[in-house]
Amino acid sequence: MSTSKLIFDIETVGADFDSFDETSQKSLTRWIKRESENDEEYRAALKNLKEELGFSPLTAEIVVIGTLDYEKNQGGIYFQAPGENIGDFTEEGIKFKQMTEKEMLEHFWKEIAPKYQEFVSFNGRQFDGPFLMIRSAYHGIRPTKNLSESRYFYQQRTCVHIDLADQLSFQGNLRKRGSLHM
Repeated sequence: MSTSKLIFDIETVGADFDSFDETSQKSLTRWIKRESENDEEYRAALKNLKEELGFSPLTAEIVVIGTLDYEKNQGGIYFQAPGENIGDFTEEGIKFKQMTEKEMLEHFWKEIAPKYQEFVSFNGRQFDGPFLMIRSAYHGIRPTKNLSESRYFYQQRTCVHIDLADQLSFQGNLRKRGSLHM
């Protein structure tokens, strides 16, 4: 097992709201109907909901998993491109490979994650880790590391996950959180 650090990030895309069955649409919008005082508020809240479907592993899927071995400066970009046939290629030490969501998750958990004991992300403990794990469960894939364990290193058992958003906000103690840009 490597002692290298793996930096990782995911990108997600929400499903089209109209692709959900009637029961799912009602479930997603029931609180909007309850809390909106008029049609204008309802339409604004519905628009917001549709724009934010990509933030839930129940209404979205992973379209990109990016990885970088910090010490080797090598990694991979695994991406979806439905309807396209893009061959694998490597650029500046980064391998690009088209895959389905299921293939990306299988590759991440079976081929990449077992090689590392330390993982680095930005907001990965709250977003990327849980998203990877829930989407894996959806596909029947068993994660090989728990990227959502405790935010405190001494309580992490399967691996060390350094969430830079957590660290830079002193484990959420700062009133306002920044981004990697600010």
